[in-house]
Amino acid sequence: MHIEPGVVDGAKMIFAYGTAAAAAGYSLKLSADDLKTHSIGSFAIRAIIATIGVFIFFEVLPHFPVGISEVHFILGTTLFLILGAGPASFGLAAGLAVQGAFFAPSDLPMYFVNITTLLFPLFVVDALVKRIVPAHTAYVDLNYIQVLKMSVVYQGGVVAWVAFWAIYGQGVGAENLTAVASFGAAYMLVVLIEPIADLGVLAGAKGLRRFSKSGVFTQRLHHPA
Repeated sequence: MHIEPGVVDGAKMIFAYGTAAAAAGYSLKLSADDLKTHSIGSFAIRAIIATIGVFIFFEVLPHFPVGISEVHFILGTTLFLILGAGPASFGLAAGLAVQGAFFAPSDLPMYFVNITTLLFPLFVVDALVKRIVPAHTAYVDLNYIQVLKMSVVYQGGVVAWVAFWAIYGQGVGAENLTAVASFGAAYMLVVLIEPIADLGVLAGAKGLRRFSKSGVFTQRLHHPA
């Protein structure tokens, strides 16, 4: 999902600064909501876990250049389900920053573009969960269809933002549109993998109910809303 340097540049970056600022503001709102039901210590632990996870997803797991960008196994819904929206958003931002600062400095000029691409789909998933998951259902009891919907929304959101940035920055030329289409087709294959990964993680989490009050997991993982 990385937008390469030069795809968006010059005055067009102003919009990226604005979207990233909006994403930061909403992330703070999600974090404040999280702190209503979790301690600061719990939030900090989950944010650190999310940051480490994101770094591993980006830098360690396989990733492939396709079309306009790269295909990564971000596992954004996994972070959301296990750690909560606030820590997940913090981890996505911090993990991407760590990767850029220490391992891929060429990506740093596009940080605000890429963080927008990662965070806004997470916000949509957070809103979607309130509609498709009954309040009495803990996340460990989600079924495949519910998890699939979340994955489609998140990965589809990533693809939509990448397509937007590519067209916004480079126009609607045939070569650019072909590159966007090939990226989108490849990226949506992640949807076949992520729900299975999510269900596997949730199945494992069922056996960790005794740690539900440890602060390592979001309360909604094992408890109703």
